[in-house]
Amino acid sequence: MGRYCFAADIGGTTIKMGLFSPEGEIINKWEIPTDTSDNGSNILRDIASAVKDEMTNRNLTSQDIAGIGVGAPGPVDKDGVIHKAVNLGWGVRNIKQELEQITGLSVMAGNDANVAALGEMWKGGGEGYRDLVVVTLGTGIGGGVIIDGKIVTGHMGAGGEIGHIHLEDDEKESCGCGNKGCFEQYASATGVVRLAKRKLASCSDDSVLRSGELSAKTVFDAVKAGDGLAMEIADEFGRYLGKGLAAIAAVTNPEVFVIGGGVSKAGKVIIDQAEKYYKEYVFHASRDAKFVLAKLGNDAGIYGAAKLVFDE
Repeated sequence: MGRYCFAADIGGTTIKMGLFSPEGEIINKWEIPTDTSDNGSNILRDIASAVKDEMTNRNLTSQDIAGIGVGAPGPVDKDGVIHKAVNLGWGVRNIKQELEQITGLSVMAGNDANVAALGEMWKGGGEGYRDLVVVTLGTGIGGGVIIDGKIVTGHMGAGGEIGHIHLEDDEKESCGCGNKGCFEQYASATGVVRLAKRKLASCSDDSVLRSGELSAKTVFDAVKAGDGLAMEIADEFGRYLGKGLAAIAAVTNPEVFVIGGGVSKAGKVIIDQAEKYYKEYVFHASRDAKFVLAKLGNDAGIYGAAKLVFDE
């Protein structure tokens, strides 16, 4: 095996890049712009150029490099084929094959959320565990399922799309996926705001949330300050979060849930809400699952992409 590997986490605006040792040390990390012009046709070539430039700067040869790991925002199957990435302009394309042809290096590719979960298992909040679910509470809900140290990819690479578990039959608004009543419509950052707006409209109780910006952060800041209405909103959020995680546990039986994303910055209040309702809804054999906060932040994707290569 080569002494190092490269990692790329492709986002809609930037591509995070990293050079790693097999022990998980980041030798260097940097970003390049994501060129989505011409249906993203330049993206893989830009990654290849960034890799070659770093190799030149460090006097590395192909013999020094174990490969390139890539996380991409869409379902990626076991062969490295992505089945559509709307925000990149991609249809179906073989990331592994194309990037190998350009660089002459071995390539491993996976869905960005799944890859980030692998990173959290390797060097983050899930370090030391082999069976875990990483839940990212951001604009939506992303996730990755790791069983016995391996990503659950699924047939078409859509394993771990936990944000689209159906939780609510009576929802009138549509999720971004086109369905109604998805997990992420209630337990994401936008979900917290949705619950808050509905609660504020349904009653006349005094609350600091009636003035200023309404966001997941302001809701949980108000919870910490003892605002009664905010606490009711957080409780409803927790019920949805606990119910969704219990549904996941019935299939995966994880040892630990690793909670990340912007909403997780609220800290212990998120863990407390999740555990409270999780224990109410979960199948008894999964009742003792642990809850921890993610540690790697925006670097989880490059850690996981590197781990893909070193595992291979």
